[in-house]
Amino acid sequence: MNKHESAINTTYFSIVGNASLALIKWLAGYFGNSYALIADAIESTADIFSSFLVLLGIKYASRPADKNHPYGHGRVEPLITFLVVGFLITSATIIAHDSIVNINTPHELPKPFTLIVLGLIIIWKEISYRIVIKKSIQTNSSSLKADAWHHRSDAITSVSAFIGISIALFFGKGYESADDWAALFGSAFILYNSYLIFRPALSEIMDEHIYDDTIELIRFNSLKVKGVIDTEKCHVRKIGMSYHVDLHAIVDRNISVRDGHEIAHQLKNKILEELPDIADVFIHIEPN
Repeated sequence: MNKHESAINTTYFSIVGNASLALIKWLAGYFGNSYALIADAIESTADIFSSFLVLLGIKYASRPADKNHPYGHGRVEPLITFLVVGFLITSATIIAHDSIVNINTPHELPKPFTLIVLGLIIIWKEISYRIVIKKSIQTNSSSLKADAWHHRSDAITSVSAFIGISIALFFGKGYESADDWAALFGSAFILYNSYLIFRPALSEIMDEHIYDDTIELIRFNSLKVKGVIDTEKCHVRKIGMSYHVDLHAIVDRNISVRDGHEIAHQLKNKILEELPDIADVFIHIEPN
């Protein structure tokens, strides 16, 4: 199974999980009289749509390079991540608005059974986060990483809901709004996570210099190639799940063009062999 197939299967896992949990949260929140759970359900519902976006993005990114897209279609991944962040911010805004309204509106205490539901949800969402984040690292997918952080943010908002409902039930009358304060806190955390997801995607689409470890590995393996004296410029850009490299290699100035050309081929093959996440390498030969 290649990286794109693995990422697609993981996204299907997220969609099914989010749809199931959204339904459970809506029912438990409505019958359990808990706005924190309903707020959680709003986020999970948004997560379903964002996971669909991630799925479409990964499928589009897996298309091979063509005449109009010589570097492939991978740049759609950070664009999808921006849309996912938009869903998160919209969810946080709706939750915060409704929480403030409910804080000022008298209502009944939440039902005790909502704590059991939340406890199970917290465990499941943390497991989901670990599964998806592991796959995002294996596939090098920024949009899958955003999807993973959806699971983690969902788990933490569920923790805040659990705390809010516990306070309301423990202290009783007069503390009904603790549930709503928990939802408000959860919305703030969603906004914070939105920034954590947005920043790496922005770096990717702007070709920011953030791949020092990869560059060190490229330089290290380059010196193993016979005829390469040293390396000069080395630029790395991430496109989708792979990297593209521009490398200047220093060789003996007295060798022929044919020999320089052969060294460049050997160098490219060495880098692609040692670093499988690199899709292509452009080699420029510099005389010593």
